[in-house]
Amino acid sequence: MPSTARPLRKLGFLTIGLFDPADPARGHESTLEIIELGERLGFDSAWLRHRHLQYGISSPVAVLAAASQRTRRIELGTAVTPLGWENPLRLAEDLATVDVLSGGRLNPGVSVGPPMHFEQVKGALYPDTAESEEFGYERVRRLLDLVRGKPASDFSGAEGFDATRRQPHIEYTSDVVQPHSPGLGRRMWYGGGSPGSARWAGEHGMNFLTSSVVRAEQPDGPWDFAEIQLSLVREFRAHHPDGEAARVSQGLVVIPTDSASPEQRAKYEAYAHERLPRTTSPQGPGRLLFAPDLVGGSEQIAERLRAHAAFREVDEVAFALPFTFEHDDYVQILTDMATKLGPALGWRPAG
Repeated sequence: MPSTARPLRKLGFLTIGLFDPADPARGHESTLEIIELGERLGFDSAWLRHRHLQYGISSPVAVLAAASQRTRRIELGTAVTPLGWENPLRLAEDLATVDVLSGGRLNPGVSVGPPMHFEQVKGALYPDTAESEEFGYERVRRLLDLVRGKPASDFSGAEGFDATRRQPHIEYTSDVVQPHSPGLGRRMWYGGGSPGSARWAGEHGMNFLTSSVVRAEQPDGPWDFAEIQLSLVREFRAHHPDGEAARVSQGLVVIPTDSASPEQRAKYEAYAHERLPRTTSPQGPGRLLFAPDLVGGSEQIAERLRAHAAFREVDEVAFALPFTFEHDDYVQILTDMATKLGPALGWRPAG
């Protein structure tokens, strides 16, 4: 296993696209402008996170369809789509459509589990089938099969009055999801924080998204976020057909302050300080352990990342933007990431 950090090959960022409920269009436009900025700065990828029944992006696939028409190169991802809210067949159609529109740039990330606040939302989401819905890995497997071109129907062919020759009124039906985008199946990501999810993703040939949250399996500690995350990376690659070459992306909250104003620095430091207590021990019944936010100059952050056990074994990142900042803050943070932090980690901007 590598003992020193790999040069950073792909630099990405993640946002949830908050908006004012009285003016949602402006918030979505801000997100699109940030993605356009990311491309100009040379970022390799931009990722959107779902926020259902909140004032954030509820439909990242739709927003990424818009982004695909305003960019030409940057990869576009979801990190992550909770499949408990989705019908895999319909989602497969949407993903393939956006992948075609983007020229093969879509990187869909997904996760499993019941929807948040399921008892409160199930009547609207699954009024007739809530008690029989399956929210585990089988839902991901169905999506993978459909995206990768396995039949969704036992019928294909012509329908109409004259099936012997092509007529304008004849409809031709496919047994696989249309449009079919052959490369999309290799760009499916699983967002996980436990050994079981890492293993499953590897066994099914997915890519693996790690974030600033892992599950602390040991009841009595010690709890070292970086070491737990490293174990997930290794578990995933140990079960993936590509082994050490299997793709893993790390998604910590990273806030470089090189060009920040004094007011911005104070805000960023207060944000990280307020969230620090949750990093010291597992939180809630799910025993979730959070990584500290990294705030400071790019050289300082780069030094901390090079000392991070999991970062040393990945060469792709999708650094998460803080969720409550202003548009101008994101411009400053992304600019410093691309011009200061990325190069300090060995990254080169895409052309």
